[in-house]
Amino acid sequence: MEQVYNPYMPLTEYVPDGEPHVFGDRVYVYGSHDRAGGTGFCEDNYVVWSAPVSDLRDWRCEGTSYMKNQDPSNPDGSHPLYAPDCVQGPDGRYYLYYCLDGLDEIGVAVSDRPAGPFSFYGHVLLGRAAENAGGAEGQAAAEEKEAQPVTPDGWIRYMENKMTLFDPGVFVEGERVYLYFGFCRSYVVELLPDMLTPAGEPAVLIPNRSQAKGTPYEGHAFFEASSLRKIRGRYYFIYSSELSHELCYATGDCPTGPFAYGGVLISNGDIGMNGRTKPVTQIGNTHGSIEIIGENAYVFYHRQTNATEFSRQACAEKIKILEDGSIPQVEITSCGLNGEGLIASGSYPAAIACHLADRTVQEKIDYSDPAMKERVRVTQECGQVYIAGIKNRTKIGYKYFRFMDADLMAAELRGSFFGTLTIAFDENGRQVIGEYEVQVNNAEWDIQLIPITPSPGTHALYLYFRGQGTLDMKTLAFFST
Repeated sequence: MEQVYNPYMPLTEYVPDGEPHVFGDRVYVYGSHDRAGGTGFCEDNYVVWSAPVSDLRDWRCEGTSYMKNQDPSNPDGSHPLYAPDCVQGPDGRYYLYYCLDGLDEIGVAVSDRPAGPFSFYGHVLLGRAAENAGGAEGQAAAEEKEAQPVTPDGWIRYMENKMTLFDPGVFVEGERVYLYFGFCRSYVVELLPDMLTPAGEPAVLIPNRSQAKGTPYEGHAFFEASSLRKIRGRYYFIYSSELSHELCYATGDCPTGPFAYGGVLISNGDIGMNGRTKPVTQIGNTHGSIEIIGENAYVFYHRQTNATEFSRQACAEKIKILEDGSIPQVEITSCGLNGEGLIASGSYPAAIACHLADRTVQEKIDYSDPAMKERVRVTQECGQVYIAGIKNRTKIGYKYFRFMDADLMAAELRGSFFGTLTIAFDENGRQVIGEYEVQVNNAEWDIQLIPITPSPGTHALYLYFRGQGTLDMKTLAFFST
């Protein structure tokens, strides 16, 4: 039986910032494009991936949709393409909105097909973003920036008062077109039917960190990644919060607001899920949105790999939109779009783990910490994607598997490690189904066979390592003897 798991694209593909849109009978995902072991964000050209609305297990790459050097402002391709969005315009054509790193402008490309390829169409005619777009506060911040070196906190304060043409999201309703954008400060502006010209002045949409104090947004204020959807007559503004690892939402009765804070949709470290304060895997920025596909609603987001924030992979989870319009936070899983737990039979890539933790897991985003290069992580080498850096007290988790009669698990390991592996259904290691003495001292991949207790039902699966040395793990498999 064909299945899908997170990441839902091939493990060697890195498409973060995913904006899902249903056009016709397919769902298309528009995102930026990272590299394995990249040294900066979004180093590759845009590609589009799509799947039938009726079968989210069947994803295919539609090919390169737009190249960095197609924009006249970037003829040498030196500026990376950041997070895009796409919409079908009132004229029936498809418009791709994007921004380029280091260029404070929003570009637009157009195609007759949702998958492209797209051709350059023009720049949104807002002009260069003004330093004093935030009024007196913005001018004061600009003067402060010129007067002294800006600390990280001071830099954010400066950006909070600056209109930045960044992370465009676009929404069309009838003949009306709305553009959302901003970094540390969110904006919306209506565009004329030419898809380029503002019909008025940009307006601030929801609070940023400084503006959120004393409001329901406090602690989850706007940071970046604007996106809008309309569901059941209600408008949802989705964004990445000041914490960066979470997608939040706000709701309103009009595309231009006002919007009331709704809550957290997802954290790529499960922070906040059931009161959790420590991440289940290394957190990093996230960007995405929600979409109704068939009869169900989903949130699309991304995870970090390769011990960097520059190698991000596309993931998705099913969500529930309650009768009152609220959306409870959803956990990150390995099964994602599969619709149910993965069958505990046959082989799976170890890298689909949604829980990767050791003693060095950080409660804040800090990829400058040297420990990042040593901690347990998903990585790619010579076309192989695997979990690296397994050591004493490493915990690896998968959600969820559907167990039937499997009584043997196989793990493909390499490295030098002597200790024990405990396999359990719960995060705390109490529902043990297998224990194994690990003695691996091999630079090549070696399969270890581990007896487990047959336990029919759908369960999370956790692997606990105790001992000395370091391991890598490439695959996980289940068998019935």
